[in-house]
Amino acid sequence: MKKTIIIHPFLFAVFPILFLISHNISQMSFSEALMPTAIVLGFTLLLLLSSGLIFKDNKKTGIIVSIFLILFFSYGHIFNVIEGREIGSFTIGRNRYLLLTWGMLFTCGAYFIIKTRKNLHNFTNFLNMAAASLVMISLINISYEFKTRVAWRENRSMVTGKLTAIDLEKTDKLRDIYYIILDGYASSSTLKEIYGYNNHEFTDYLTEKGFYITSESRSNYAMTFLSLASSLNMEYLNYLTDIVGLESKNRKIPYQMIENSKVMNFLKSKGYRFIHFSSGWGPTDCNKYADFDVRCGRWNEFLVVLIQTTMLRSLEGCFIKVDARARILYAFSKLAEVYRIEGPKFVFAHINSPHPPYVFGANGEPVPETKLKMSGNVWEQKENYLNQLIFVNKKVKMLVDEILSKSEVSPIVILQADHGPSLTFYRPDSEGWDYPIKTNLRERMRIFNAYYLPTDGDDLLYDSITPVNTFRLVFNFYFNTNYELLNDLSYYSTYERPYKFINVTDKLKYD
Repeated sequence: MKKTIIIHPFLFAVFPILFLISHNISQMSFSEALMPTAIVLGFTLLLLLSSGLIFKDNKKTGIIVSIFLILFFSYGHIFNVIEGREIGSFTIGRNRYLLLTWGMLFTCGAYFIIKTRKNLHNFTNFLNMAAASLVMISLINISYEFKTRVAWRENRSMVTGKLTAIDLEKTDKLRDIYYIILDGYASSSTLKEIYGYNNHEFTDYLTEKGFYITSESRSNYAMTFLSLASSLNMEYLNYLTDIVGLESKNRKIPYQMIENSKVMNFLKSKGYRFIHFSSGWGPTDCNKYADFDVRCGRWNEFLVVLIQTTMLRSLEGCFIKVDARARILYAFSKLAEVYRIEGPKFVFAHINSPHPPYVFGANGEPVPETKLKMSGNVWEQKENYLNQLIFVNKKVKMLVDEILSKSEVSPIVILQADHGPSLTFYRPDSEGWDYPIKTNLRERMRIFNAYYLPTDGDDLLYDSITPVNTFRLVFNFYFNTNYELLNDLSYYSTYERPYKFINVTDKLKYD
């Protein structure tokens, strides 16, 4: 009898990871998938070895392990379909019922395989072929997407404006620069008009501390990866449409621009150390160019999404929610200690809050029954958004107190949103992201923007400044550069067509 090769358990184990990569390759690096791949392959090997000691039949052992893996990795997908579904007054879309169903399916499948007296040679070969086909399809998709990536030179020209030489020996001590992104933080006008909340207590506090709060600021782009690539490189990104194509969703170039930005390179050339805080999201989760890369959590976005597709979805509150809370708390805590590092520092922290998932109440307490989602109709949770924003306000106030009181030389502090929230996109009168109305655009693109610029740096500020001009203005005042301030424009695009830019500046003007 021909010897049967049993590889389908390993293929079924790695397929969900490859599938996730193939659908997100433009938004991630391959390194993010290395650890979960090693874990699932090791776990599969352990299952095969331990099960083999019990069943004493390699083919039956392999099939039983594959049944478990298929159920394990399909759980989250099925739960997404049935979550909250009801039959009459009975809610079937709960973890307890799906876990029970999956347990019964596994028990029945394993029992049938154990009891059968049929030769499982052909069935094993079929599983090998089926699993290999799934893996090959994903690898082909990955290969195609990889070939369409646009090569981008990492060592780009550092500036677009004209620089004036600086004699550092005649310059006072260089000021630390804190660039803190509060993801999805709404403008005061949005909070009043859409959320019914007056944010004056927080803004009054910042004003008393010496911050200039821009009352009419807007984001230059509607999505984080475009907004940060623009502000950190002091330029508009519309030229990328000609490079990647109007229909492209590939984020590789903006991601590289965030990681290896002109702002960072400029400041490093002046003797600054680059302190980077991990966010758990894409290009701001880690930075190989940082002098200090502060790790603030265990899970990155890829791992979270992968976990949510598995049976571990039923336990996500025990570790994903805990990690999301710990990441933000740790970031605020360590930001308050950066002043201890000697020499001038450029500190970049992208804090994914008040953006969902909503894991903080107004006083920092855990949010019960919260959905651990970062996009979609999770924005409809108006009260949760406000409570998380109120908590973020408290943490920012504590952080500002520490930074301003402990810094030897008054630092430059920029508190800025990358974009606003998206509650109105999911209202009945909205046509969604593809056809936004004025209310949608104003909520999404009017932002909170506050500057602490000592020694009269705020004399150059104006209420309608947008992030693209932030460092042009800062560098002109504190480093004697000669950057021309750009027109403050705002461009809207969607997740499906991020490089189809629509100028919506006129629709965002304040009344």
